[in-house]
Amino acid sequence: MQLTPVDWWVIAICLMASFAPAIFYARRASKGTTEFFASGRAAPWWLIGTSMVATTFSTDTPNLVTDFVRTKGVSHNWVWWAFLLTGMMTVFFYSRLWRRSKVLTDLEIYEIRYEGKSAAFVRGFRSIYLGLFFNCITMATVTLAAVKIANVMLGWERIQTVIVCGLVCIVFSTLSGLWGVLVSDILQFGIAMAGVLAAAYFSLDHPDVGGLAGLVSKLDPKTLNLLPDFGDTELVLTVLIIPLAVQWWSTWYPGAEPGGGSYIAQRMLAAKDERHAMGATLWFNVAHYALRPWPWIIVALCSMLVFPTLDSIQEALPHVSDDLIGNDLAYPAMLTLLPSGLLGLLVASLFCAYVSTMSTHLNWGSSYLVHDFYRRFFRSDGSERHYVWVSRLVTVGLTVAAGLLVLVVDTASEGFSLLLSVGAGTGLIYILRWFWWRINAWSEIAAMISSFVTAMSMFVANKAGAEIPGSFNIVVPVVVSTITWVLVMYMTSPTNRETLVRFYKLVRPAGPGWNSIREEADLPPSPDSLAHGLLGWVLGCMLVYSALFGTGSLLYGNYVTGGICVAIALVSAIGLWRILTLIWRVPDVDPSTTS
Repeated sequence: MQLTPVDWWVIAICLMASFAPAIFYARRASKGTTEFFASGRAAPWWLIGTSMVATTFSTDTPNLVTDFVRTKGVSHNWVWWAFLLTGMMTVFFYSRLWRRSKVLTDLEIYEIRYEGKSAAFVRGFRSIYLGLFFNCITMATVTLAAVKIANVMLGWERIQTVIVCGLVCIVFSTLSGLWGVLVSDILQFGIAMAGVLAAAYFSLDHPDVGGLAGLVSKLDPKTLNLLPDFGDTELVLTVLIIPLAVQWWSTWYPGAEPGGGSYIAQRMLAAKDERHAMGATLWFNVAHYALRPWPWIIVALCSMLVFPTLDSIQEALPHVSDDLIGNDLAYPAMLTLLPSGLLGLLVASLFCAYVSTMSTHLNWGSSYLVHDFYRRFFRSDGSERHYVWVSRLVTVGLTVAAGLLVLVVDTASEGFSLLLSVGAGTGLIYILRWFWWRINAWSEIAAMISSFVTAMSMFVANKAGAEIPGSFNIVVPVVVSTITWVLVMYMTSPTNRETLVRFYKLVRPAGPGWNSIREEADLPPSPDSLAHGLLGWVLGCMLVYSALFGTGSLLYGNYVTGGICVAIALVSAIGLWRILTLIWRVPDVDPSTTS
């Protein structure tokens, strides 16, 4: 495939516009770690929320969705749609608590919530476990998708893509800091959305598809269904029941962490105040689950008619390496059919999506490794400029490590499944630690280790040829990890009362889980209402799911079902606004008033 001069001009203009903020904010980012990692705690909700959306809008995401749709149908997306329950819980129960904590990274909370060597250990352990291991696996799957797309659209070899993309990410991430990342994300998100909408439009216009009507009439209804075939027990179990009953609350996954965490917590900590933290997270969940999925799904469905088999993909792309051929490659294969000019926009949009995700992960990962590991355990007396420069060096190291891992992961869905299983079983503890004083550091350590060992053992067994049912990859780590951390929690001493009182004064969590601490220390009640939070959570989920499925029904031509879903979305939106006005009437907590 050859890009025309028009395509290259479009690519150049888009990239110059999206990367300009990195240069503009370079000097500000050099002032210190608060600016470099948390944008001076002055970012507005719309900027933070859009940045969250842009971060999760990566090169691997449309490939992953395409893989899901082509292998098991549209309903297979429930494995990530179920995470909306997690996201909305973060909005209404945790966003304000995170902002009240005033920490620089979410790992810093460990030495506020817990005490002594166990608290220090879990902070240091997770800085390496998440900042290096988890983070590099995620970046490797993102880069793998970039490798496949570049191989299809530009003819680049794997190593060429890794080097070029890595150098761009290093320059961008080391210069900009979080401010540059946030502002660039706005531009990159706009370019990326324009690209995927164009891809969906021209995919439907392909002669083998014949528009929406042709798409719906030519495909098996089971492929189009929003719910899995209930006659297939294994499919229903792995795609719907486990994600909705177990996965969403039990599994830690970057961007969908129970209780908030990783770069989502980083964004909330960068917000102006509690309202902006809450508004940003709400906008992220609406856009992430209701706004973006259908253009990807449409392209994936069209690819089943244009490239019905892997052999047809290989025939259309004879220059692509055999080891890169898979169902996830159908998405970039569809992009090769776009006309000149728009093809350049698609290349630019995918590259912007890649850099947006990578820059966030590099900034987030370096914040853990520098602030929570190097600064905490090795050099606590350095200057702010020193830590910024160390952060830049760590950014380079993370980029190299992620590039090397690209050689290990074969498909986006494989990396997604590994991350889900490794984080399975730890989610419940991250939900409860804010609302129950009895959770201690040793229980978190036990949850992480048991989940990791169990998941990696099953991953290796799968690689060795063992036929382990897909549902076991989540359920087994959850059961093992939950039993382990509960036993360890009751076998070890609780956090001392002084630390618990200090934590309560800082974040003021609601609910009966802190009654004994409140009564013993004669502390004021929380300003938050669990009832309002619960109602907001339900209405928020109803709004997004009804908008998501209403859009799908209208695209399929099911106007009655679509109309009902749209009506439910509108009613939910009105109720959600009324709840938000009640919640936002409560002033931000000032910890000094309870000290």
